[in-house]
Amino acid sequence: MTDKQEKGAMQVDVQLVRDLAALLDDTNLTEIEVEDGDRKIRVARKAASAAAPVYAAAPAAAPVAAPVAAAAPVAPAADAALPSGNVVKSPIVGTAYLSAEPGAAPFARVGAQVAAGETILIVEAMKVMNAITAPTAGTVKAVLVDNGQPVEYDQPLIVIE
Repeated sequence: MTDKQEKGAMQVDVQLVRDLAALLDDTNLTEIEVEDGDRKIRVARKAASAAAPVYAAAPAAAPVAAPVAAAAPVAPAADAALPSGNVVKSPIVGTAYLSAEPGAAPFARVGAQVAAGETILIVEAMKVMNAITAPTAGTVKAVLVDNGQPVEYDQPLIVIE
């Protein structure tokens, strides 16, 4: 083994790898890389294990999403049932989050005043958090999605008057 050490073979610090793996679990990251001079250690896990919480939340929201899909031909009637005002629609397919993190206060509540450009919710798509902002100042009349609910493109999210 001394020949390998002399030829520049990497000596793996098993405890460091274990610590990095634990850090992945603690932070819900999918990959971490550490570089020390010429030595580089990368620890990654499959994205499927990181996506498991999303799949766990989807079945709870699926019964809500299924009637919406079935009611698609009646979309004009559904829009007519919305409160009057400026309807903020989802610009992308993803998962809607009403607050910045679990347990935090929601960005916007019914009856709350919002300013133009203020973040009113987040839509996550492909692990990217996209802030959805209020197009105009006004009062939130309705929040049409639940926290963690999957949303479709052009789906009404919030009504501001």
